[in-house]
Amino acid sequence: MSSEYASTIRERRARLREGTPRSAPRALAIQLIGPLTMLAGVVWAIAQPYRIVILERQGKSLYELVVQPPLLVIAVGLLYALVIAPGLVADLEDDGGAPTR
Repeated sequence: MSSEYASTIRERRARLREGTPRSAPRALAIQLIGPLTMLAGVVWAIAQPYRIVILERQGKSLYELVVQPPLLVIAVGLLYALVIAPGLVADLEDDGGAPTR
C-alpha cells in the first residue's frame, strides 16, 4: 500500500476536527427533519392502518385514495428533504453558520 493513501488514526481525527465547521450540527439537524417526518408518517400509517383507504377501495374516489393524512405527512417530508433543506443548508454554509441577531 502506498503511503500516499495510508494515514494514521490520529491524522484522520486531526483532519476531521480541523475540517468540521461550526454549522455542521445545524446542517445535520436541518437535513434530518425531512427523513424524520417521513418516518413519522410511516409509523403513523403502521400504527393506524384504517386511515389508509388504499387498503379498502370499496367505492372510494381518487381523492379519498390519495389524500390520506399519513401519506400527506410522508409527501411533505419528501418535499422538505428534496426541495427546501438543500437550500437552507447551502445558505447556512454560505453564512458560515454565524447566528444573526
